Amino acid sequence: MPTLDPSQLAIREMQEDEEQMILEMLKDGFKDTENRLILYVLTRPLALLLLAVVSSGLRFLLNSFVAALLGPVLLTILALKMLLRHSPDLGCLRAYYRSGRRRLWVAVCDGDDVCGCVALVPHPEGAPCTAELRRLAVSRWYRRSGVGRRLLAFLEAQARAQGYKRVVLYTAVVAKAAISLFESNGYRPTGGRSWLGYTILREFSKEL
Repeated sequence: MPTLDPSQLAIREMQEDEEQMILEMLKDGFKDTENRLILYVLTRPLALLLLAVVSSGLRFLLNSFVAALLGPVLLTILALKMLLRHSPDLGCLRAYYRSGRRRLWVAVCDGDDVCGCVALVPHPEGAPCTAELRRLAVSRWYRRSGVGRRLLAFLEAQARAQGYKRVVLYTAVVAKAAISLFESNGYRPTGGRSWLGYTILREFSKEL
């Protein structure tokens, strides 16, 4: 989609009757990221080795070669899905919205078409003057049109107005478009979270 004209896009606080719409948008983005992240994890050399060892062991207990081969893979996928869906970084919008700390904004195109959202919260580890970007999502119909960049700039302005000096965020290593957006706007990698020695979430930060 071509870049939207600035006059077409407005950003305001989310209204209560938009909660379900935003939740579906976040679920859509999460599902895409979840599937790609699971594929990434399963294709790491160490993960492949562990699956091969388990499958070889199961062949002595099961009469079915297919069951011995697919069983560990399916169980690993199920475990990863449960782990991701219970991650505090990808928690439910409803609980966040009703927590009394509502700081979720939406991007609206041409006055009535909600096309993206972003949230700002204090850093969960209590880092001084540090805010965390949460739930930056853009509707699939408006991706690559400048909505994400506008939301990011808006959030940084809000962070400055609230006295924050630094913004941090976490994004999946497979989210190439998001990583490109953050790096092109001055965010630099400062850490990450790993599984089996492989980084699955990357941390970025920017001084305001």
